[in-house]
Amino acid sequence: MKRYRILFFCFAYLVTHSCGVYTFSGADTGNAETFQVNFFNNEAPIVEPGIDRTFTLQLQDFIQNQTNLGLTNTNGDLIYEGEIVEYYVAPMTATSQDTAAQNRLTITINVRYTNTLNHDKDFEERFSFYFDYAANQQLTGNTLQQALDEIFTRITQDIFSRSLTNW
Repeated sequence: MKRYRILFFCFAYLVTHSCGVYTFSGADTGNAETFQVNFFNNEAPIVEPGIDRTFTLQLQDFIQNQTNLGLTNTNGDLIYEGEIVEYYVAPMTATSQDTAAQNRLTITINVRYTNTLNHDKDFEERFSFYFDYAANQQLTGNTLQQALDEIFTRITQDIFSRSLTNW
């Protein structure tokens, strides 16, 4: 009976402590224990109020949900910082009356990633994505929220993949 108890505790130990080594997202955090996401200022020529805060929080949440790293305000092992550099709407398709049938919102974010434990993985790169919507819709309310959700979800996934999965 004692042998089964020892085997059970060994098994329980391995199961609970091995989770830090493998993540389902495939993230390679190395020896990092913390990450920090500095505020992403909106420096785009067209400023949509609040998107800088929304993006910063969404990136923090995404990394926290995909890894076992702790979020910190200073001295993080992994540091994400940058700025929103483009926010623009352009017509995508035209009608027979030479008017836009569809518009595209594009957002580009410049990211500087610093891995304080392994500077070989540091980078500075721009990430961009878009959202298409009907030209008869205004980019406000639900349309704007849907656009920001889709764009920021894609950009945060790309940043995560580039920084932590050796993409």
